[in-house]
Amino acid sequence: MRVLLLYPLFPKTFWSFEKVLELVNRKVLLPPLGLVTVAAILPQEWEFKLVDRNVRHVTEDEWEWADLVILSAMIVQKEDLVDQIREAKRRGKAVAVGGPYPTSVPDEATNAGADYLILDEGEITLPMFMEAIARGDKGGIFRSDGEKPDVTTTPVPRFDLLEFEAYDTMSVQFSRGCPFQCEFCDIIVLYGRKPRTKTPEQILAELEYLYQLGWRRSVFMVDDNFIGNKRNVKLFLKELKTWQAEHQYPFSFNTEASVDLAQDQELMDLMVECNFNAVFLGIETPDEASLQMTKKFQNNRTSLADSVETITRAGLRVMAGFIIGFDGEKSGAGDRIVRFAEQTAIPTTIFGMLQALPHTALWFRLEKEGRLLDSASGNQFNVMNFIPTRPVEEITREYINAFWDLYDAEKFLDRAYRHFLMLGAPKVKVPFKMPGLMELRALAIVAWRQGIKRHTRWKFWHHLFSIIKRNPGVWDHYLTVCAHNEHFLEYRQIVKDQIEVQLAEYLAQQSKQEAKVSVVKKSVGASA
Repeated sequence: MRVLLLYPLFPKTFWSFEKVLELVNRKVLLPPLGLVTVAAILPQEWEFKLVDRNVRHVTEDEWEWADLVILSAMIVQKEDLVDQIREAKRRGKAVAVGGPYPTSVPDEATNAGADYLILDEGEITLPMFMEAIARGDKGGIFRSDGEKPDVTTTPVPRFDLLEFEAYDTMSVQFSRGCPFQCEFCDIIVLYGRKPRTKTPEQILAELEYLYQLGWRRSVFMVDDNFIGNKRNVKLFLKELKTWQAEHQYPFSFNTEASVDLAQDQELMDLMVECNFNAVFLGIETPDEASLQMTKKFQNNRTSLADSVETITRAGLRVMAGFIIGFDGEKSGAGDRIVRFAEQTAIPTTIFGMLQALPHTALWFRLEKEGRLLDSASGNQFNVMNFIPTRPVEEITREYINAFWDLYDAEKFLDRAYRHFLMLGAPKVKVPFKMPGLMELRALAIVAWRQGIKRHTRWKFWHHLFSIIKRNPGVWDHYLTVCAHNEHFLEYRQIVKDQIEVQLAEYLAQQSKQEAKVSVVKKSVGASA
């Protein structure tokens, strides 16, 4: 069996960091970990080729070669997923699909012509699919009926199928599931609330394979909450600490975690000693009432500002996710998010309007209340897909203004500067690596744009030399974060333009609906 593993396009958004990637001549931030894991689970006597359409298009030879096309997608990739299913069927290929989006909304893949739906987690459903192939079945839907697999059986992903030079960061997964119950989150729907972890030996085998393949850049632990099982993650980190030292720290790591990380000093210390240098926190909003409403109770247990400072001082750069549009939210939420980011000096803030994702608790509640409007896009360029408790125009204006303010060039530099002064010094001595021509080129471009061309020039050089003097171990990390704003400065205009177009369309449609209601009322009144 010759299998073409195909990963659909992501729309160009600020999540993609594409302007940063251009500086270092990379095409994509992260590889399709799900597909290389699928390739490891399927029979190894099968032949595999992988094409990430975010890197390049499928060649005619590859289409011709394939007996079977397997696609995986997240919700934000749904448009290209459908297009590629149809293209494969036009070429007479058998098509199988899986991943988070088809698992949540299988009908769209079926309607597009997919033959096989391999849903839920592949450790359970891929063997069902293989049995169907062995029987000669020409189609089928394979589900786990709520059963969650033991991830200690998951094989080392087929990283060898990836085009390494296209990616900035490699992906590895330690755990699935999250113990919390945030109403808007689809992770607990897909993977459950009981975190399941791999063994330390498994993850070290994956890292060793990446090392043998020549990878020497950063690794992202893609767990949606890396610290969901603190006992097991500590056992892993103790083993990783030794492995990193023995291999002379070939990788730096970053990940996602809940804010209760701040209450575990041992865990933070272990992460820093393993050369973790950044963590993404889902802060969502500084409004306690909104956090309570959306059942993000863990963010109300202690001061969010204090937690951010504690994590930063431990040596982990904080990235934060914020959301606007929660039920019961009071006016000025956008300004409060900006003030919180300034207060805590978080440089990189990923900020979006609330979307009700399929089959989440939020989705079902809004559907029951008759407030659900459309399927979610997973893209921050879209207005909300439900009727909020305050005017859409007000929320949208706050979002645009806050996003514009957060990524003002001077304010971003100031936040980054304060954050890196607060950041704990590195606890491991990573051997010096001579920067390559691409890194030197990126440094020169950032220095030219921010230190000479823009009005930020004096602030850029002052902050850089002050970091070198006061926290010299992080100067290169600081410059990397400065480079992030090359992306956000451009995308804040794109966000503003696209959201304003959508808002105008939304208001026009609303006006038409109100006019229709008015005509009906007049007609009823006249007949009475």
